[in-house]
Amino acid sequence: MYEKYFDLDERPFSITPNPRFVYLSQRHRDALAHLLYGVGQGGSGGFVQLTGEVGTGKTTLCRVVLEQIPENTRIALILNPMLSPSELLRAICVELEIDLEGTDGSLQQIQDRLNRYLLERHGASEKVVLIIDEAQNMNREALEQIRLLTNLETATDKLLQIILIGQPELRELLARAELRQLAQRITARYHLDPLNREETELYIRHRLQVAGAERCPFTGDGLRAIYETSEGVPRLINIIADRALMAGYAREADRIGAGLVRAAAREVAGEEHEISGGWLRGAVAAVAVAVILVGSGALGWAILHERQTDEELGLPVWQQMLAELGPNSAWTEVAAAWPDLDRAEIARSCTGEDVEEVACLNLRGNWSYIASIGLPAVLQLNRPVGSRVLMVGMEGDSVVLRYQAQDYRVPIRHLERRWLGDFHVVWPDDGRILRLGDESEDVARMKELAAKVDMPAWTGGTNEHYDEDFRRWVADFQRRHGLMDDGLIGPATRLFLKAPHDDAPSLLTHFNGG
Repeated sequence: MYEKYFDLDERPFSITPNPRFVYLSQRHRDALAHLLYGVGQGGSGGFVQLTGEVGTGKTTLCRVVLEQIPENTRIALILNPMLSPSELLRAICVELEIDLEGTDGSLQQIQDRLNRYLLERHGASEKVVLIIDEAQNMNREALEQIRLLTNLETATDKLLQIILIGQPELRELLARAELRQLAQRITARYHLDPLNREETELYIRHRLQVAGAERCPFTGDGLRAIYETSEGVPRLINIIADRALMAGYAREADRIGAGLVRAAAREVAGEEHEISGGWLRGAVAAVAVAVILVGSGALGWAILHERQTDEELGLPVWQQMLAELGPNSAWTEVAAAWPDLDRAEIARSCTGEDVEEVACLNLRGNWSYIASIGLPAVLQLNRPVGSRVLMVGMEGDSVVLRYQAQDYRVPIRHLERRWLGDFHVVWPDDGRILRLGDESEDVARMKELAAKVDMPAWTGGTNEHYDEDFRRWVADFQRRHGLMDDGLIGPATRLFLKAPHDDAPSLLTHFNGG
């Protein structure tokens, strides 16, 4: 809305990690050097570790690295490492396109197939690099499996270079005594701090320049306020600056000072009550209303003309669908998939409220991780910012998205910059907790499901008693799936035991859609 007002070619502060807008401060250049070192040399087979607070730019740096990969390098990128050792090896094989047909699914056979692939790549003078994002979520067994992968070697070279990227908790995790063998193999470490005040100003001016700005719309006080309210975290800088530009447009302000910036920051933080009458939200709403009202005149003609031009150019229908999405686009579709659930209650549950009879689990992973869960997933997209859409299936190199009761097949490659791995899974659940000492049919049902899982299955029978042996098995199962290992069976544990799946809509493999 504000691009034309401020003479911009595009929005400069989108939170999507667009490589064109990347600004590399000295600390980001140092971090990038560590990552490229890991890709190129790997520290003679050791680990490279990059940590940083949420929003400091780790994912953006990872994408910059992926764009600079040498031709003789194969990359396996794991976005969700909350997996058991066997699941993690399978995910690595999927990323490297290693055929596992003919194996029995055992850890040993999968590792043998991976080792054979690495030897073949080494023989072809190619490097193989494993990058694990959100590595702080890995359990001890998965980390130990990763350590063992560094033992794959020839007489002179390591066959696999490994880069671990995560939040500061990763440093604490690797400092544990039981993981000292892995910690000793880390040959390069870097912690990415937020930007300082000078870097924040340079970051803002850089993004404005890339977006076509001939001058900076922020005053000196406004730039300082952005730094103080964001504390130099790039993601927060983007969100606050974008909101402040919107507010400046709504108030027809020529320059944006500290007052508008601080009001925008409070609005972003959900502190509207500190703003007189929540004026910023009202101003933004007024802009939206103005656009709708003007739509009956010249602007309406322009939008119609643009849409007609899109059709003349033969743009796919799914592209128009993605442009229309909003924060609440998916809840109606989820309610239709689960007729017993209420749309409003689904939305409340997925935004953090406790709602009876509705479970909503927030997860992060890749396409294969969603496929392993086997239920429809609500994808959290970065463009349009904050939008959501229901994914109901996968077919080849495409996913099936449902919007307004219609299915759209969208090529995965066109979603790569819109979706960074965050999603919700929703299902009916009464929220009950099963624990040590319980006696019920529900316990017997959980034991039946536990007997069907992999690595290892429950073998203690399917009676109705929740005994200590079963509690220990549940705790181990939870650790392997990145859950709190409290030995209690609640909604999240039931999901991974596939308790909702009997009556659940499953991911489609074939469909008829636009």
